[in-house]
Amino acid sequence: MPRITRSKLWRTPYSLCAIVLIALLPSPASVRAAAEDPSSSMFSFSGFGTLGVVHSSEHDADFTSTIFKPNGAGYSHDWSPDVDSLIGAQVNANFSPHLSAMLQVISEQTYDNNYRPHVEWANIKYELTPDASVRVGRTVLASFLVSDTRNIGYANPWVRPPVEVYSLVPIDSSDGIDASYKWHIGDLVQTFVGTYGATTSTQPTGGNAEARRQWNISDTLEYGAATLRIAYQRANLTLDGLHTFFGAFRQFGPQGNLLADKYDPYRKPLEFIGIGAMYNPRDWFVTGEWGTSQFHSVLGESTAWYASGGYRLAKFTPYLTYGALKASSNVSDPGLTVSALPPYLTGPAMGLNAGLNGILGSIAIQRTTSAGLRWDFMKNVDLKLQYDHTGLGAGSPGTLINLQPGFQRGGTVNLFSAAIDFLW
Repeated sequence: MPRITRSKLWRTPYSLCAIVLIALLPSPASVRAAAEDPSSSMFSFSGFGTLGVVHSSEHDADFTSTIFKPNGAGYSHDWSPDVDSLIGAQVNANFSPHLSAMLQVISEQTYDNNYRPHVEWANIKYELTPDASVRVGRTVLASFLVSDTRNIGYANPWVRPPVEVYSLVPIDSSDGIDASYKWHIGDLVQTFVGTYGATTSTQPTGGNAEARRQWNISDTLEYGAATLRIAYQRANLTLDGLHTFFGAFRQFGPQGNLLADKYDPYRKPLEFIGIGAMYNPRDWFVTGEWGTSQFHSVLGESTAWYASGGYRLAKFTPYLTYGALKASSNVSDPGLTVSALPPYLTGPAMGLNAGLNGILGSIAIQRTTSAGLRWDFMKNVDLKLQYDHTGLGAGSPGTLINLQPGFQRGGTVNLFSAAIDFLW
C-alpha cells in the first residue's frame, strides 16, 4: 500500500470510515455494560491466517501469487514462506439495527519485501432494508467466485485460488461506494452488487498502478448448495513505470506517437468479464471459473479458465484442478523503423524496440494441472499439501517473475506447496 501523507489522509475513504468509527464509539458506561454482559457488546472480533511454504523446480525465475509481490519461490528462495503466508484480523461494529462498520487489516509480503500491516477493507454500511444496503469506504470487488474469501485460506479448498484466472485482474478492492440488493424467489437468492471507486497500488518494479473511474457489477445466484456468479469490471488504468517507458517513444515523432498511443497504459480502459459456478453438497465439491480481460494497451488481452473438484473422506479432502491461461493479442511488434533514423538515434531506437517486445513477450500463457490434499485435523485449522505441474506457452514465461539470464521460456515448472490455515 502506498505511503499516505498527512495532506492526503483526509481524502482516503477508509480513513474517513475510521474517523466516523471513532466518533461513534460507545461511551465508557456502555463499554462497562458490555464487559458485564458480553452479549450486549456492539463489537465482534475475528482473525485468520496462513503459514505456508512453496518450492519451485525453476531456479531462474520466481513463482508468486500476485504481481504485487517482489519475489517468491525459485530464484529468490529455494523454499519461500512469502508466497502464501499472511495473518489478518477483522473487527465489526454494530451501532444500530441499520448502521454498522468493519475494519480488516492484513499482514503479508508487500511490494517492498516487508510484512507491514495494511488496511484491506474499511467501510461503513447502512441497511436501507433487510435486503438493501449501501457501503462507503474500502470494499471488496466481487469479480471472482471467491473474491470475498480470497485471503482466507481456510475457506477455500486449495492452497491458493488458481493463478490462471485470478491473475487476470490483480485489483481486488475499491475505495468508494457500493450498493447491494437481494431478491428471494422461493429457495433462490439473487444478490446484485454495484461498486464505484478507485484503487492505487505500488508495484515492486516501481511506480503505482492506478485504477480510476472503476466500477464493478456482479450478480450472484444461490440455490441450495449451488452458486453462480457473473461479473463485469471496468476502470481507467495507469501504470506509472510503463507510462514513463512509452514517453521515450514520443521523442521519435509521429511513428513513436502512434506506438505510444497504441501501447501506453495511461488512463487506458481495463475491462473484465467473469463467470464462476460451484456446487458444494456435504461430501464433495465441483467448481470452475472463466474470465477474460482486455487492457487496451501493451498488456493485451487474456482469457483463462479452470475446473476443480474434490471428495471429502472424513477429515480428508483430496482434490484435482486444471487451469489454462492464453493471450489473444500480439506477442511482438516491429516497433520503430530503425532504417529511417539517423545513425545517432539507431541505438536508442533499437533499445526501445527490444524493451517493447520484451514486455509483449512476457504476457502469460500457461496450463497447470494440480493435485492436492486437505486435512482438517483440528477445529478451524487445516493442513494442505499441493503439487502443481505447469507447462509454459511457447516463448512465454507464464506468470513467473524475476526472470534471470538462464531462464528458458516455454518450459515446465513443478511446484510443491504446504500450508496451514486457521481461524479464530
